[in-house]
Amino acid sequence: MHAFALRLLLAAAVFVGNDGRHINRQHSSGVVQRQTNSKLVFAHFMIGIVSDRTSAAAYDVDMQRAKSVGIQAFALNIGTDLYTDQQLGYAYQSAANNGMKVFISFDFNWWSTSQGSAVGSKIAQYASRPAQLFVNGKVFVSSFIGDGLNVAAVHEAAGREIYFAPNYHPGQGDFSSVDGALNWMAWPSNGNNKAPSGGATVTVNAGDQAYRSALGSKGYIAPASPWFSTHFGPEVSYSKNWVFPSDFLWYLRWREILSLQPDFVEIVSWNDYGESHYVGPLSSQHTDDGSSKWVNDMPHNGWLDMAKPFIQAYKTGSTNVNQFITSDQIVYWYRITPKTLNCDATDTTMQSANNASGNYFKGRPNGYQSMTDNVFGVALLRTAGTVVVNSGGTAYTYNAPIGASAFSVPFHVGAQSFTLTRNGSTVMSATSLKVIQNSCTCGLYNFNAYVGTVPASARDVLRSDGLSNFATGLKVACAAAPSLPATPPAVTPATTTIAAAAAAPTALVYGDVAGHA
Repeated sequence: MHAFALRLLLAAAVFVGNDGRHINRQHSSGVVQRQTNSKLVFAHFMIGIVSDRTSAAAYDVDMQRAKSVGIQAFALNIGTDLYTDQQLGYAYQSAANNGMKVFISFDFNWWSTSQGSAVGSKIAQYASRPAQLFVNGKVFVSSFIGDGLNVAAVHEAAGREIYFAPNYHPGQGDFSSVDGALNWMAWPSNGNNKAPSGGATVTVNAGDQAYRSALGSKGYIAPASPWFSTHFGPEVSYSKNWVFPSDFLWYLRWREILSLQPDFVEIVSWNDYGESHYVGPLSSQHTDDGSSKWVNDMPHNGWLDMAKPFIQAYKTGSTNVNQFITSDQIVYWYRITPKTLNCDATDTTMQSANNASGNYFKGRPNGYQSMTDNVFGVALLRTAGTVVVNSGGTAYTYNAPIGASAFSVPFHVGAQSFTLTRNGSTVMSATSLKVIQNSCTCGLYNFNAYVGTVPASARDVLRSDGLSNFATGLKVACAAAPSLPATPPAVTPATTTIAAAAAAPTALVYGDVAGHA
């Protein structure tokens, strides 16, 4: 739940980074090392919502799924909760058992920048674990925010060399005292933590340039995030309700990363369900912060499938994913209701709430106008073919080239089906388990995305612990249980067929991307 840091967004200023000196410490010779000449991909993992895990084995599914797509390490976001050490121990052990790496990311929503010694002591506590990530012979450490931290105190207490890459902000943090930095600005904004509006746009690419300028030759952790939507009402103390435009963000960002070739990439996030940018499984064990209201029945696993060839290409320094696509696949996503649907009578955000953050809005989420009522898709093909999308009885055809390409079509209420054909013959086909509807699910505005694949993937649903706060604040009766059907809904036969073009979202919103096919 970190997007408020985008309030610190940078415009066109140029920042210059200075090389800094660090205390030289010896590391344990028994710990596996990583070098920066090997590109690394991380995923941001929220320890704060997994307090109910009771063994290292509870992390195995996450580790194995991440490893299968080429992610090498989890950034373990920690606060100061009593269960933090127990969960860190489990995570480090599971990573070691599964051939993964992990590192601590200190969340300065909870830690204080005056706690440099405590931060260093926590680093020392886990630095010798077999799964600890090392870069250039140093213990890798990161953060969420933390500008102003006493880095000298961190080094002194750590007692060994650390590669410190915090989420400092150009113009605010002291970049002379770090080895690298994480950019959290993964979504286009207006420069003030909201969706672009009134001609004010700060692209993700602008953030890349600001950080690279501030860092100079130091390590840059570039962000990649698929979505952003949050809709907490007065039923919780952290009320917030806004979106960032995310329609084709995931696909375009990975194309941008192949061109940018940063030192590291951090996926935001693995399991932050509250902001809808999770790419990990719904079934991954976690407690419910109240986000199950818009997360239930909304898997995102397909986004990781889409990213897999891009991750492989990035790690080899390639700008072309074709050789990394091993089988045909279509990944699609969409919101499940039109953005103009009126749910005011039953939505949970129609009452006043604490708005000290400035992020709470009544009704439709702030920025909803920036979203598009489309079905979005990416075709990953070994050979060119034709993609047919039947959206509620209207068919759209897209001539997909070999490799990775994106398309979008206007969505219509009803079932959504997807077919790949070649030379008039069906290669594969699937119908989504989730229909688009013109009614308010559980009475709510839901701007989360449903993500599916062709061939269809296994059904992924929330566990009971992930639904424990589902009913809190609801104005209508709604069962706290998964409701995706076991079999797809009936498809309305198409009465109209329309040719669809390759996607070409505006560079103004998404950044400077030369091509989209």
